[in-house]
Amino acid sequence: MLKIDTHQHFWNLDKVAYPWLVPEFGPIYRTFEPPELEPQLKAVGVDKTVIVQAMDSYADTNSMLDIAANYDWVAGVVGWVPLLDPEETAKKLDEYGKNPYFKGIRHLIHEEKHPDWVIQKQVIESLQILAERGLTFDVVAVFPNHLKHIPTLVEKVPNLKIVINHLAKPPLDEDARKIWREQMAAAAQSPNVYAKVSGLNTVTPDFENWTYEDIKPLIDFALEKFGAERLMFGSDWPVAILAGDYAKVWNETKKAIADLSQAEQDAILGGTGNAFYSLNL
Repeated sequence: MLKIDTHQHFWNLDKVAYPWLVPEFGPIYRTFEPPELEPQLKAVGVDKTVIVQAMDSYADTNSMLDIAANYDWVAGVVGWVPLLDPEETAKKLDEYGKNPYFKGIRHLIHEEKHPDWVIQKQVIESLQILAERGLTFDVVAVFPNHLKHIPTLVEKVPNLKIVINHLAKPPLDEDARKIWREQMAAAAQSPNVYAKVSGLNTVTPDFENWTYEDIKPLIDFALEKFGAERLMFGSDWPVAILAGDYAKVWNETKKAIADLSQAEQDAILGGTGNAFYSLNL
């Protein structure tokens, strides 16, 4: 079974604008390109990746598609289109849809001031167009403002394949985590909703010294609600280096799922992502 990282990013600060990325982000406030990631993938045995958008712009999407065309270990790209403009969305999806690497879209919902941005009429209409094209929607469902909207998206666009990024960034506070569990369980009711085991190292109690024991309870809960056939690994590199390197994220995740059957491990580490994004690997 091929090993697939379904969530990694690249950005070149000299070529594309990323307004959210400011000096306060420290080690990730610089350019990250394929030659830096490639040896790290080989070192841990990851075969393919999916690059996910890091800015709501055509420039970022075009950059990712260019990278995909030049690196054979890139299997797919999650880009961006302007969901507030259904007509433009349709036009750009027709254009991007001709590219075999273009698999779906994401919008930086958590950067929007409007907490209900994703369920606006125009956005729903655009997501219906996305679903008609057989493309996927990555949701930056950062708790508490966005995860609760997943059931609404399912109701309004029932044939849309959705994947929740980073298990919606589980909160550390136990009272808040109770609500997170309830909302994740509600989201998991739909068979078209998946979740990424990604970005969890940056929501651990001991940010600098986390281990698989910190993320295992989160993964176990997700397994209970979604099953391995709807969970997929993502490194969230280079954001992940805020609390460790690529190898640590990969190795600790493997430890966290080591008690699962081989079939379940294969699903999380490759099979689910391959099926969800129609990578045809």
